[in-house]
Amino acid sequence: MLRFDVPLVWSNVIRWEAFINHVVCWIALLLWPWALALLVIQGFVRGFIGHHRCPLHLVWKRLFEASGRAGKKENAGAKMFANKILFIASSVALVLFALGSPLWQIPCIALIVFSFLEWAFSFCAACWVYGAWYQRFPPKGA
Repeated sequence: MLRFDVPLVWSNVIRWEAFINHVVCWIALLLWPWALALLVIQGFVRGFIGHHRCPLHLVWKRLFEASGRAGKKENAGAKMFANKILFIASSVALVLFALGSPLWQIPCIALIVFSFLEWAFSFCAACWVYGAWYQRFPPKGA
């Protein structure tokens, strides 16, 4: 179900955040896996509380609005779902790393791929799944 109880988000701000996620995943994969903790926090705040409550999102939003490059407004519900997936995948990767398993690299690489698709092509795989799910299984009363 699309959420209309949270403010819309700017498309280019979301793409910029995806670029940052992409860079953080590369840092985690190549240099310092504990950098995934940043994505855990960001995914939790943006996914469960909302973009409008994320301090870093508000900074990017203000900067992009001031420069006139914010893009178009998008429904935040699908983006919140994508950030829930970010939270889960980065949490799994971080826990696997902490346990000494090399499998932590799999969710990290998946995040690299999907964050690249978002920032480079504005294709959000989680948003696509979100929309497809609610087309196939509409909520009761809709």
